[in-house]
Amino acid sequence: MGKLAASVLAADLAHLADEVKLVEPYADIIHIDIMDGHFVPPVALGTVFVASLRPWTHLVLHGHLMVDAPDSFFEELAETGLDVVSFHHEAVGDPEPVIAKARAAGMHTGVTLNLETPVEDAFSYLEQIDDLMLMSIRPGWSGQELNPDVFPRIEAARAEVDRRGLSIDIEIDGGVKVENAQRAVDAGATVLVSASGIYQAGDKADAARALAEIASSGRAAFPAAEGAD
Repeated sequence: MGKLAASVLAADLAHLADEVKLVEPYADIIHIDIMDGHFVPPVALGTVFVASLRPWTHLVLHGHLMVDAPDSFFEELAETGLDVVSFHHEAVGDPEPVIAKARAAGMHTGVTLNLETPVEDAFSYLEQIDDLMLMSIRPGWSGQELNPDVFPRIEAARAEVDRRGLSIDIEIDGGVKVENAQRAVDAGATVLVSASGIYQAGDKADAARALAEIASSGRAAFPAAEGAD
C-alpha cells in the first residue's frame, strides 16, 4: 500500500508538534524540507529543527535537502534522528558517492529530480537508493500548482523500477492535493508528499485522511517507522 508524507513546510511552525499530531493518524512520514538559500533561494528549517521535532513523533522523518554540498549535512542529520535523507541529483556532480556517504551515516537514502532533469538520468543508480522523488513544482516554495508533466515521468520511472524488480518507492512532491492525487497513484507513485494540500486545507485532518486513502491504493517499499537499518 502507498503512503502519505505530510510536508511541514506549510504547517504552522509555531505549533508544529500539534500540527504533526493532527496528521499522525493518517500520515506515515513527516517530510522536512531543508533549504540553504543557495540551491534554492529560500532558507528553511535545518538540523536543529529536525532534532526538536524527533521527540514528538514516532513517524518516519524524511529530510528533503535542497542544498549545495548535501553530504556535508549527513552526519549531523543522522545524529538528530532523521530516518531518510534525499538530496537533489542536480546538486552534485556524481550522485553515487554521495549516496554511499548517506548510507555510511546510517540513513535510508533517496535522490530527487527536478522537472527539467531527464528521469532516465537516475536509472544508473536505482539499485543503490531507497526512493526516487520526482518534483512536480519548482523546488523551494509551497503552494504552487502541480505541473502535469510529472505524470509521464512517474510512469517512466515506475516502468523501469518494475522491469528491474526493485522495491524502491517513487515519490511525487509538489502541489499534491485530493483532486490530483489519484492521477499520481495511477501513474505509479507510491508516496504522496503534500504540504499545502494538507496544511492549507479548511480541515487539515480530513485532507490528510482523504489523501491517505488515495495513497493506500498504491504500492510501497518505504522503510518502516522505526527508521534506518
